[in-house]
Amino acid sequence: MFRFLINRLMLLVPVFIGVTVVSFGFIRVLPGDPVEILAGERGVSAEKRAEILANLGLDKPIWQQYFSYLSDVLHGDLGVSVKTNRPVVEEFFELFPATAELAICAIIFALIIGVPAGIIAALKRGTKIDQGIMGISLIGYSMPIFWWGLLLIILFSNTLNLTPVSGRLSFFFDVDPVTGFMLIDTLLSDEKGSFLNALHHLVLPTVVLGTIPLAVIARQTRSAMLEVLSEDYVRTARAKGLSTFRVVAIHALRNAMITVVTVIGLMVAILLSGAILTETIFGWPGIGKWIIFSIFARDYYAVQGGLLLIAITIMTVNLIVDLLYGFINPRILHQKNKS
Repeated sequence: MFRFLINRLMLLVPVFIGVTVVSFGFIRVLPGDPVEILAGERGVSAEKRAEILANLGLDKPIWQQYFSYLSDVLHGDLGVSVKTNRPVVEEFFELFPATAELAICAIIFALIIGVPAGIIAALKRGTKIDQGIMGISLIGYSMPIFWWGLLLIILFSNTLNLTPVSGRLSFFFDVDPVTGFMLIDTLLSDEKGSFLNALHHLVLPTVVLGTIPLAVIARQTRSAMLEVLSEDYVRTARAKGLSTFRVVAIHALRNAMITVVTVIGLMVAILLSGAILTETIFGWPGIGKWIIFSIFARDYYAVQGGLLLIAITIMTVNLIVDLLYGFINPRILHQKNKS
């Protein structure tokens, strides 16, 4: 296990270097001038402009700027936001719990519905149930997030008045941000009804963000289950008279979960990218809105640091997924160690 972990960590090194190059170069290919944005409508003189460029480090050659940026990153310094004058790391981790909470709820929602739907579709292969589940999942996968979110707001918030339109918590409650996760903070607070209110605010954003992962998980679970159910050991278990539940839950599902776990790892990137639109639609104060604001403001350090930290989050989740393979199917771990 230790050797396998070291090998996976070594593979992350070139990925990390590539991410720093992308995050550094992304903001610089966008049109606009950060100095003009900082100056506003009044503009600045040539001397003041040169001073601002020097303070931002933008007067140096591009390669020198990159290596300076890489050196700061390796020392844990992602710079200070140009617009707010606060450390980028501090801003990111202040907003990250809101996005993480939304993403976790979305993936739980997708797993609770997607995995059973995929199993049922596999067991009912070729029937109307199978076709119905796969048809609905295809519609969910094809649904644009912004259109789906607005549709749910119109239906459940405006027409039926069942859910809040935006925000994480009603202004009637005063909850201290202990962890940044609103569900946990409301449980720790003395405000009665605040937890249910926070849960109420999570419903629509969770459904919108979790729809595409749900569709993908359902289709991949069906595909993996069909492959596993045709294996010899499954047919042997059925020949021994085991119930369908035991055959599916004990023998088939565990091996099929390797594919599902892989999909979950890949869905993290989709969740974080989808969170940008979801947070914008529902006024959710997370890193998605922060990144968009920083891009429009040409805040070099905020965009660079935000993209880098998001990429590190995705790489960490995928590393955890690789380690889970060994627990789900130990043969994979031994095969990789031999190679």
